[in-house]
Amino acid sequence: MSDTQDTPTPAENAAAANPSTGQTTDHAKGADASAQPGAETPPMTEAERIAALEAEVIQMRDKWLRSEAEMQNLRARTKRETEDARLYAVQKFARDVVETAENLRRGLDSLPPAAEDEPELLGKLRGGFEGVERAFVTMLERHGIARVEAQGKTFDPELHQAMAEQPAPEGTEPGTIIQAWTPAWTLHGRLLKPAMVVVAGK
Repeated sequence: MSDTQDTPTPAENAAAANPSTGQTTDHAKGADASAQPGAETPPMTEAERIAALEAEVIQMRDKWLRSEAEMQNLRARTKRETEDARLYAVQKFARDVVETAENLRRGLDSLPPAAEDEPELLGKLRGGFEGVERAFVTMLERHGIARVEAQGKTFDPELHQAMAEQPAPEGTEPGTIIQAWTPAWTLHGRLLKPAMVVVAGK
C-alpha cells in the first residue's frame, strides 16, 4: 500500500461501526416536524360529529325558547298596557262626573225630611231628584264607575280618607266609620276617589 492512501477519521469509524445512527436522527427530525404548531388535526369520528351537532341543536333550541318567552312577555305587557289605557283613559273625566253625582246627593240631603203634611210640590221635587240620581248612578255603573258606601264599615285606607276622629260611641268598635261625608268611587275596580269619613277612635 502507498503511504498517501487516505486514513479514515474517528467519526467515520464510529459511523461505520453503528450504521443505524443516521436513520434514528432522521426519524427524530420527522417527529419534531409533526409536533410543530399548525399541524393538521385528525378528522373527527362519526360519533364526535354527531355529538357536536347535537350540542349545537340544544344551544339553538335554548336560544329559540328564550326568544319566544321574551316575545310572549312583550305581547302580554303590550296587551295589558293597551287595556289599561282603554279602561282608565277617562279617569279624570270620571272623577269630575262623580263630583256631579255627589252634588246631586247633597242637594237631596238639603231638602227637609219627608212628612205627611208637606206640600205636594216639595214631595214631587224630592221624588224627581231621587229618580234623576238613581238613573245617573245606573248610567255610571254601566261604564264601570261604582259607588261604595262607607257608613258603618271598618276603616280601610285603600278606600277611605279619614278627615277626623271622634270618641267611639257606646257599642261601636274603634276604627269603625261613624260618619261618611262622601262615598268612595271606583273605576273598573280601581280606586277613583276615596270616601271622606269620620272614624271612631279609642
